[in-house]
Amino acid sequence: MKTRLLFTGALLFLAGIFSSSAQTETRLGAMVAYGTEIENPGIGVTAEFPILEDLTIAPGFIYYLPKDESGISINWWEINGNANYYLVNTESLGFYGLAGLNYSHVGVDYDGSGFGGASMSVSDGRFGLNLGAGANFNIGSSITPFAEAKYVIIDGGQLVIGAGVKFDL
Repeated sequence: MKTRLLFTGALLFLAGIFSSSAQTETRLGAMVAYGTEIENPGIGVTAEFPILEDLTIAPGFIYYLPKDESGISINWWEINGNANYYLVNTESLGFYGLAGLNYSHVGVDYDGSGFGGASMSVSDGRFGLNLGAGANFNIGSSITPFAEAKYVIIDGGQLVIGAGVKFDL
């Protein structure tokens, strides 16, 4: 909970810093995602802060729904800091390549059923790199649907496919 509150505060702070120098719209959005390594859906938030005409900074957070199998609970979340470079930016479509940093955190809890009844909890966090592409679909309002696919280069690697909406601020 503290992580989500801190992240939301950081997004709002960054929005204030970059909105005064933006050439295009600053956006804040929500998304659903699917990670191929955890094999579970997630929910997240994202933002876009323009810094140059075709370049935005795009922080994001995804929390994957907890996964419970045979007494083992897996909790996974990730924080991303990407740079989006717009290759195509027309009135109806904005297509961008993305690259950035990723921090993924995985927690595993074992409830102790079987094997002597001992409970166990471990967690680990890793830094990785994001490479991918996305598209914003301009529908003529302050709401912009988007879709994105990225590969997280990290131990085991993970393809993350997401979609959602961004709101112009």
